[in-house]
Amino acid sequence: MSWKTAYRSLYYADMPEPDDLVLPRAQTALLVIDVQNTYLERPERDSLDAAGRAAYDLWTPFHERMHRVVIPNTAATMAAFRGAGVEVMFARIACQTMDGRDRSLSQKKPGFNNLLLPRDERASQIVPALAPRGDEIVVTKTTDSALTGTSLRLMLHNVGIRHVVVAGIFTDQCVSSTVRSLADESFDVVVLEDCCAAATDELHRKELEIINNIYCHVMSAAELREMMGIG
Repeated sequence: MSWKTAYRSLYYADMPEPDDLVLPRAQTALLVIDVQNTYLERPERDSLDAAGRAAYDLWTPFHERMHRVVIPNTAATMAAFRGAGVEVMFARIACQTMDGRDRSLSQKKPGFNNLLLPRDERASQIVPALAPRGDEIVVTKTTDSALTGTSLRLMLHNVGIRHVVVAGIFTDQCVSSTVRSLADESFDVVVLEDCCAAATDELHRKELEIINNIYCHVMSAAELREMMGIG
């Protein structure tokens, strides 16, 4: 099944297949969202108590997907974009203060999103395998949307970008929020399904069905690279 028929919700079940996209290299950017050390580093399983081991096992499929699928595909796509002279940009969660008092409300609430990631600490940095190079743009945010919480909108405009290719985590949270914000600002958005992950594969698939065809087009990294003639 190709990207033209995959990840369709009931809303778009009978929609005609879209045409191939036209993504001029000078007007296109890859945006990698929140692939940071805090989400990939794990303690030794044997060091945990029973409850900790149970939680560890629940998150193992996510970590396997990140290391086997998401990071390699994202790295390959970044290399293809760089080789073709196409912009590569990054967003990461990081607060300006050590106590996090500048964080948005969503990152102060109890639970998974209660994040305290001061900007200079190791936990807040992008993983080494996907590290920015040279003068590639990196924005920091304490919101889910990389557009709402930063100057990214202005920078995309200044660089002449109209088409944004999105990779990163989590599909159903910061990726989805950013995609919706970009679409609302009339950017043309592509989400690379094998360069993203959610806590579970079910959440990943469902969110892609929700955002596909209205807020973005969903496809694989290989399909995008072939369409753009790069890599």
